[in-house]
Amino acid sequence: MLDSILNSTTTSTTDLTLTNALVTIGLAIVLGLIISLTYMKTNKATYTQGFTLTLIVLPIVVAVIILMIGSNVARAFSLAGAFSIIRFRSAAGDPKDITYVLFTMAAGLACGVGSLGYAVLFTLILCVVMFVLSRFKFGVKKSQQKTLKVTIPENLGYEEAFEEVFSKFGVQHELKKIRTTELGSLYELVYSVTMDQNVNQKAFLDSIRTRNGNLDLSLTMAPPVTAEY
Repeated sequence: MLDSILNSTTTSTTDLTLTNALVTIGLAIVLGLIISLTYMKTNKATYTQGFTLTLIVLPIVVAVIILMIGSNVARAFSLAGAFSIIRFRSAAGDPKDITYVLFTMAAGLACGVGSLGYAVLFTLILCVVMFVLSRFKFGVKKSQQKTLKVTIPENLGYEEAFEEVFSKFGVQHELKKIRTTELGSLYELVYSVTMDQNVNQKAFLDSIRTRNGNLDLSLTMAPPVTAEY
């Protein structure tokens, strides 16, 4: 029964007609919208308008390219040659974003080759999978790695200055960098710390401040600083 439904919505790319082209492009738009909405719902704090628009347009572009190529080998080689001169210089982004790009390309490809039913089926399945994984926070770490910078006076021994505080709050730490400031009258310590989500950060920082004489300190999400030699 399911096979008959899917196969009934499969068109042939060998006979390109205006109707087939409009149906293919229309479905690519719908699938792009579904994928883009899924991305927005599962990445509420980090998504950007540019990327969400890209997820809508990309399936259409891929579908049109496949429609234009059809079964023409010469066109396929010409297209490969055209794309070989394109250079993408943007840095690699979030692996999840790259996955969504591949997702939209696959949807557009399925539409372009005429497998409309399977394009809808695969898109719905993958969107549900994304929702479920996001809903149950699959793979989310219970602890976060941060960078702690503390300024201390020169008469305070930095080796054991904050050991009691780290132990009290259960914060794993590693001293990454030490440097002097203010003509040697102060030391700046840089720690890589791993904190559980339930740690009260304000109380933790207040405890540090009582030890360093209320001098400068900062706690950031930046990656750990590599020690300099």
